[in-house]
Amino acid sequence: MKFFIDTANLDQIREANELGILDGVTTNPSLMAKEGIKGAEAIAAHYKTICDIVDGDISAEVISTDFKSIVEEGKKLAAIHPNIVVKVPMIKDGVKALKWFTDNGIKTNCTLVFSAGQAILAAKAGATYVSPFIGRIDDSNWDGVELIAQIAHIYQVQGFETEILAASIRSALHIVKCAEAGADVCTCPLEPILGLLKHPLTDIGLAKFLEDAKKL
Repeated sequence: MKFFIDTANLDQIREANELGILDGVTTNPSLMAKEGIKGAEAIAAHYKTICDIVDGDISAEVISTDFKSIVEEGKKLAAIHPNIVVKVPMIKDGVKALKWFTDNGIKTNCTLVFSAGQAILAAKAGATYVSPFIGRIDDSNWDGVELIAQIAHIYQVQGFETEILAASIRSALHIVKCAEAGADVCTCPLEPILGLLKHPLTDIGLAKFLEDAKKL
């Protein structure tokens, strides 16, 4: 399973990259705004900086909602760097745009997916990635990880090549559960990734080793 970090914060991206396990980055307008990045030129420059840090797929989200505008915006984003993946919302014109991008050799990430039916449409349109938001599904009293498993089963049966990118990850346990359920990628903030490092027995064992080492 690939690890992406879901942020526009350059320090956090660098820290995750230095771990040696980072495969890519996902962003969205909210994350850009959180970092104070405003305006098309500043956003494009920020994406270019991220691409210079991480050698992997970098999802850049469109803010348009009609087919023509999505395509035009997506072409501009894709021109920033070869590693840019155009992030498109799961709406009717978004599906049409996914197919256009696929036919024109531009990688895509279909975002805001909350059902297996939506995931099927994204795969049929040729999306590179499909992003089910499991944390938000959990918030609505459904099982987000179960959706990952359902999509993974459907994709395997149907032979779809679209990769399942588990998004809206809230914890280290979410990451483990998504790996069990068949996600190809997980994307999350830095904290859940670092959370995978933690176990009390590791801390106890290390403290004992260090204590014994002083006796040598």
